[in-house]
Amino acid sequence: MKGVILAGGTGSRLYPLTKVVNKHLLPIGGKPMLQHCVEKLVEAEITDIMVITGGEHLGGIAEFLGSGKDFDCNVTYRVQDRAGGIAEALGLCEDFALTNGGGQVCVLLGDNVFEDSLLPFRREWEDSSFGAMNILKEVPDPERFGVADVHEGRIVGIEEKPKVPKSNLAVTGIYFYNEYAFKVARDLEPSARGELEISDINNAYIACGEMACERFIGWWSDAGTHESYAVANKLARGE
Repeated sequence: MKGVILAGGTGSRLYPLTKVVNKHLLPIGGKPMLQHCVEKLVEAEITDIMVITGGEHLGGIAEFLGSGKDFDCNVTYRVQDRAGGIAEALGLCEDFALTNGGGQVCVLLGDNVFEDSLLPFRREWEDSSFGAMNILKEVPDPERFGVADVHEGRIVGIEEKPKVPKSNLAVTGIYFYNEYAFKVARDLEPSARGELEISDINNAYIACGEMACERFIGWWSDAGTHESYAVANKLARGE
């Protein structure tokens, strides 16, 4: 299995902090946000990792992570040179995933910070017959997130920021995919905002009953806004 960290975007919601620093290098709990993702993958025995970012941010990220040897892993890089969407970014790592990896990937959106180990989730998914697994988290305000509708251990629908949520299970942005994700990504059409959407990949798995799910027990936060960035720092410091 390979690891993929999606670390693109301008981080505009975190201005002015991100005016000169990529948001994924901002500190959370005493270390850069991106380091949390790398360490979680390594903890899950995933040591071949690709980081996908924009060209303007590659230098700083590559300077920090280097080859990965300081983090007990191998890190390679791929540039997404336009705002083409998360699914497009995933498609850029197809050759990486298929080479000596069988196409299985653990994908992390780079602004996720969380407590639980990914290793039990990885083992459970590998032992299952599902093509994908989405990690969820119970939240008190699900209307702020993509919300999963779950039936008998699988996701049967995801609704973005619903006014009347069908559950309190937020989609965290942490996914396990088999090689089918890359076939779907190749065939996608841009959405109304001109991007290839990760929701379309998830919906393809849902449509064929192949999207399993598990839930975080410990804390989780994204760190894409000033409010959530502050929350993530408090959680990471154990406050």
